[in-house]
Amino acid sequence: MTRRAVVRGIGHYLPDRIVPNSEFETSLDTTDAWIKSRSGIERRHFAAEGQTTSDIAARASRAALANAGLDASDIDAIIVATSTPDLTFPSAATMVQAELGMTTGFAFDVQAVCAGFVFGLANANALIDSGQADRVMVIGAETFSRIMDWTDRSTCVLFGDGAGALILEAQEGNGTNADRGILATDLNSDGRFRDLLYVDGGVSTQTTGYLRMQGKEVFRHAVEKLSATAETSLGKLGLTGDDVDWIVPHQANIRIIKGTAKKMGVSMDNVVVTVQDHGNTSAASIPLAMSVGVQNGQIKKGDLVVTEAIGGGLAWGSVVLRW
Repeated sequence: MTRRAVVRGIGHYLPDRIVPNSEFETSLDTTDAWIKSRSGIERRHFAAEGQTTSDIAARASRAALANAGLDASDIDAIIVATSTPDLTFPSAATMVQAELGMTTGFAFDVQAVCAGFVFGLANANALIDSGQADRVMVIGAETFSRIMDWTDRSTCVLFGDGAGALILEAQEGNGTNADRGILATDLNSDGRFRDLLYVDGGVSTQTTGYLRMQGKEVFRHAVEKLSATAETSLGKLGLTGDDVDWIVPHQANIRIIKGTAKKMGVSMDNVVVTVQDHGNTSAASIPLAMSVGVQNGQIKKGDLVVTEAIGGGLAWGSVVLRW
């Protein structure tokens, strides 16, 4: 028998404020049509004043617990993937832990920007596989609206806020591709590409900074690296794109999503797409899309799901799991 990290529950939360593309037309040299044609984004959600990353992460975690039929006391560990924590320390994860009234177990953050949730899943899988934990909640949560340069039309129209949470539970499998749970992972980074996507501030500079991106270069790396990492994870299992029921990609740009699916030989009918409604929510985009995919009846028990993401670093990776 093989110990597997199996999905037990999922949930998400989106802030109340919805910002359509048209709202940017009054302050920037841009249009709804331009934003849609370049990114596929039509609207996004922004956190309210005073609403923090840990706040929205906790809301998503409660939704996941309800979906799983569990209490916070049933969780052994919380991993929050975020690049926009409330404070330098302590971690957003410990804040969520406190908010849920969870007084046992452990909690920590993972920072791999848009690839953070994939890195979080891989870490949760390792914790469960090693026996360190039996149930791990992985949360992707971001308030990217806090680090936008509102004069830069190439970036500020692309991002949104939100959170998604996934609960993984140890279950026994037979050690085959038919098992439910995480079947393969692949993680990568290359710090030489730091200047393609970064925030120009931080603790050691005593500034908050704004997000900066070389969009064309990020796009070029994204399609190549996302398809390659997905194929690597599938290859570990002797599988190909033909075996995939759903791709749940990082929701950054519809052109990247389409280009990656095409390169993998997977129809867009088998891709969960939410970028039009959420924008790029960085580490939150995959769990948000997964939750919506389940809610809409797309992702079902037994489906083979591939998820992949790339973010600043550059950092990128993929996970293959059977729902």
